[in-house]
Amino acid sequence: MTDPGLWGLFLSSFIASTLMPGGSEILLGYLLTQPEYQPQVLLLVASVGNSLGGIVTFAMGWWIAIRWPVPQPEKRGQRRALSIIQRFGPAALFLSWLPVIGDPLCFAAGWLRCHLLLSLMLIAVGKTLRYSLIVYAFN
Repeated sequence: MTDPGLWGLFLSSFIASTLMPGGSEILLGYLLTQPEYQPQVLLLVASVGNSLGGIVTFAMGWWIAIRWPVPQPEKRGQRRALSIIQRFGPAALFLSWLPVIGDPLCFAAGWLRCHLLLSLMLIAVGKTLRYSLIVYAFN
């Protein structure tokens, strides 16, 4: 993968799925209008980048819970994500693609040390479905 457009999409998708702000949908939409890119390749690149970003966020939550244990997160959004994960378990990670709440869900699931493989699978499925909808909308 030496194409700068694909690398840009991968990095944009990755960053958008961490606790840093960013959005990859506009870049994906633009690349979908370019004839040199196949929609399936763009879907794969965006999904892998976004899923890996969610996994890194999950790992950050896991690591922070071990390194600096605190009884309760201080920020309101983190407390909300924590309560959702406590209520629904890793199944809530299917919604990790949602703006604003998705990244804190990944973090909270890691912080609570949810089942690793199930969590990673649900993160990947949710994020892939989101990008699938975007690709479908452009075709």
